Amino acid sequence: MGMRKLATVAAIGLCLGAGLGSAAGAADEPQVVRAGMMKKMGGAMGQLAAIAKGDKPYDAAVVKTSLTTMEEVAKAFPEQFPKGSETGFNTEASPKIWEDMATFKTKAKALETAAATQLATLPADQAGVGAAVKSIGGLCGDCHQSFRLKK
Repeated sequence: MGMRKLATVAAIGLCLGAGLGSAAGAADEPQVVRAGMMKKMGGAMGQLAAIAKGDKPYDAAVVKTSLTTMEEVAKAFPEQFPKGSETGFNTEASPKIWEDMATFKTKAKALETAAATQLATLPADQAGVGAAVKSIGGLCGDCHQSFRLKK
């Protein structure tokens, strides 16, 4: 490979690397991280709801995994709201989060506790999963009413 060709390949590599760097940078933004966490939460709730409705058969492993995901997300979620992340990246976070962080954290803790409680007693059948979905879903809805912008 001649020097000129090598320089061209190196330049293309740098350009591609720079492009990847900015894409990776966006993925690290709190707004993007939060959206990803809520997607995981929604996926876990969807799994439980499918069992509760009878669309999927009861599966203790799926229930346990879903509740574990919910507990982990609820625990880490409040830490994803640093000053300066109020806007951008299509965030649905309401400014009320930063105005009343204590209440926001209390609601997240309630969700974490509810998921942990359900996990400790693991719903044993479709009806139990239904009750868990109702309980946890109410907490999700309560927080969304207060702290999520309607888009």
